[in-house]
Amino acid sequence: MSQSSPTPPVRPGAALVTGASTGIGAEYARRLAQRGYSLVLVARRAELLEALAEDLRERCGVDVEVLPADLGSAEDTERVAERLRAGPDGALEPVDLLVNNAGRGDGGPFAEQDPDDVDAMLDINVRSVLRLTRAVLPVQIARRAAGAVTGLGVITVSSLAGEPVVNPGGSVYGAGKKFLTLWSESVAAEVRSAGVSVTVVLPGFVRTDMTRGVQERGLPDVAFVPKEHIVRDSLLAWMARRPRVVPGAQYKTGDALLKLLPRWLVRTVARRMA
Repeated sequence: MSQSSPTPPVRPGAALVTGASTGIGAEYARRLAQRGYSLVLVARRAELLEALAEDLRERCGVDVEVLPADLGSAEDTERVAERLRAGPDGALEPVDLLVNNAGRGDGGPFAEQDPDDVDAMLDINVRSVLRLTRAVLPVQIARRAAGAVTGLGVITVSSLAGEPVVNPGGSVYGAGKKFLTLWSESVAAEVRSAGVSVTVVLPGFVRTDMTRGVQERGLPDVAFVPKEHIVRDSLLAWMARRPRVVPGAQYKTGDALLKLLPRWLVRTVARRMA
């Protein structure tokens, strides 16, 4: 096990990870299983979830529940929300950590985007995140009030794509991620006194299926942060009860510069690049 692997605050519990079949979500599942968490894995592709679950059971000796679901569907989202409402007195283990990782990254000029694709992206990237977090937080708050150990909360994967003042070609995606960031930081402030930790992680480019297009266009290696670093840094931030984390030195610097640049300058550069 890597020495950089974060250690849970008191004891491993149960974690539910969305978008767990590949990429960052699968890395969350591996890292949490290594630390002894039992898992609930959520994604559309059941066969990939089953393969990952079997591997983690064999390698880490943890319980893994597979819950295939399309979070673009209200019915499937409600099934996952119902799992998150499980309390300590029920038949199912309550969820200590929810990782909101599922997402889709459609782009292009807004006037040319298919309205159904826009709705589907908002369903997965925004609405499902709110529904799932709203399902689990009351249970976690009640458990803390009843004397449960620390280590309860939520990690939400947002994106630095929401931080520029304009994002031509990514207006809906960027706006959705900006919403998630503001919402998550606000919720973190609301539940902090209850002993529940809520953290938003803002990655830059990561080598996943979602970024295959920019990878094929030859974006330089320095632009990418390994998914292992995304997961490591976000878990460390969550355990330290930090509301926000930007993994990668290059993106920490970029995020700081964006806050310093005049809005008119960012708009001008974005118009010329669009």
